[in-house]
Parts: sequence; structure tokens; C-alpha cells
Amino acid sequence: MAAQPPMRSGSRLERILASGNFAVTAEVAPNASGSPDHVRRQARALKGVADACNVTDCQRALVRISSLAASAILLQEGVEPVMQMVTRDRNRIALQADLLGAHALGVRNVVCLSGDDPKAGNERDAMPVYEFTTEQFLALAKSLRDEGKLRGGDAVDSPPTLFLGATANPFGGPAVDSVVNLHGKVDAGADFVQTQAVYDVDAFEEWMGLVRKDWLHEKARVLAGVMPLKSARMARFVDEKVPGIVVPPALVHRMERAPDPRAEGLRIAVETIAALRRIEGVRGVHLMAVDWEGAVAEVAKAAGLLPRSSATKP
Repeated sequence: MAAQPPMRSGSRLERILASGNFAVTAEVAPNASGSPDHVRRQARALKGVADACNVTDCQRALVRISSLAASAILLQEGVEPVMQMVTRDRNRIALQADLLGAHALGVRNVVCLSGDDPKAGNERDAMPVYEFTTEQFLALAKSLRDEGKLRGGDAVDSPPTLFLGATANPFGGPAVDSVVNLHGKVDAGADFVQTQAVYDVDAFEEWMGLVRKDWLHEKARVLAGVMPLKSARMARFVDEKVPGIVVPPALVHRMERAPDPRAEGLRIAVETIAALRRIEGVRGVHLMAVDWEGAVAEVAKAAGLLPRSSATKP
């Protein structure tokens, strides 16, 4: 059995995972505004519901408040941020500068991503950077943290003690290929992993079997994605249009027959969490409620995940 990764960041999320508690993260999506009000409302809706909240970084290549600024707003609201950073918009100078700046502001969790192609967003002629792959970015962040040196070799005063995360897509292709991709991210430095939304629990359990076979669940903590469905239309849309999400026909049919689709979507999410908690190696859930922040609290409460506390056992 692989040794558990040592604690190093001072992150609440890391502390909860290291203690064996079942973690809950949620998601804050900044808007395009010069005002912090929208981000503050989201943070207040999720405070006390999640252990930490991901702050998206111009998701879908849409111009939004930067994840660094939005993470600072969450800290002001007493919510621990998980700052997402994409390589799409940053070269190695900007990546390192933002890691240092985030830590200086109090951010202790960072998820490293490549980011969506600009052609998917609202500035389609934007020039993407992509100087580093996700794995290279993770390795850079790990080296900056553990060795206290910039990529060019200069020493850093007070290296950033960050809890590093990555994402995984169990259903984006052959399961073996997905695990190979995850292996590369864990080897590069990921301490925790958040997955794409899970609806087919049986298929996810098979994927986790491959993850356990390589002891990746011992090297990086796995948080399974859960996204409540609002309607049968949403179920069909995410199944057909969102890469890496598979909604079994039985669930689509269940949503179609439901007299109250939103209530049914919440029930499915609660049932999914109960099933995920029985899978060896799943250390928490990442709740993604698209434009439906109130659903996170409802699901967490119904699933027995409240109140949140560092002393709460799974």
C-alpha cells in the first residue's frame, strides 16, 4: 500500500481529507462584472455547506472575473477557495506569478487545468497560450512548492505551500486511457482529483477499480463529481452534448416521468452520493449545481453531509 501524502499546505480541504473525513466541495462561477456582488452571493449560499469551493477560471473560455480575484472575494466571505488555473491564458511567467500571488492572498488550494479553447467562448479570435500541458503545470507548481525555486532556478522567498488538484474524466473515452491520463497528473504532482459528473455509478465503480489497481487512490484523494439534474431536457443535453458525461437511459426516463423534475433530480443526486460513498477510494464529492446554488445545500443535507465540520466522520 502506498503511503498517504504528507500534509503541507494549511488547507482546510487537505486537513479534512487527511483525517479520513468525507469531503464536500462545490463550485463558484464568477460573472462578467466589475462588481463582486454576484460572487459574494454565491459564496454566502455555499458557506458552511462545502468544505471548500472551486472558483472557475473563465470557464468555457468566456470572459469573467478572474479566478484569482474571485478567490480573494471568497476569502473575504470566510469561504475557502479552490482556485482553478488554466494554461490557456498564461505562459510560465504568469503561471508562477499567479501561484505566488494566490498564496500571498491566502489561497491554499489550486486546481491545474488546460482550459477550453478560445473558439468555444466569446473572444474567438483570442490567441491561446498553452505553453505548458496540465502535467507540466502540475510539475512546475510542485517544484515551486517543494524546492522553493522558480523554473529558471531562482530561489523563492517563502515558497507557496499549496494543495494541488487536477481533474479526471472517467467517461471521456476508454477507461484505461482515462486512468493513464490520471496517472500522468498524479505523477506530476496532483494531491487530489475532482471528476466529471457521475450518473452511471456502475461504470464509475469499474473505473475506480482500475484506479485502485495502480494505487492512485492512495497517492491522490478522489472526489467524485455530482451534478443535480433540473429536467429531462437537461439530462438529455448533458448526455449528448457534454464530453465525458453519460446519463443512463433509465435516469432520463425517470426524469421524464417525474411530476416534479427538480425534486427528482435532487433525489437522484442524493442516491448517487450514497452509492459513491460505498466505493473504495472515493474520499468526497464535488457538487456542481449549474445556476442552482441552493441545490447544493439541499443535496448535502438530504445526503447526511451537514453540518460540515473537521470532526465530522464519513
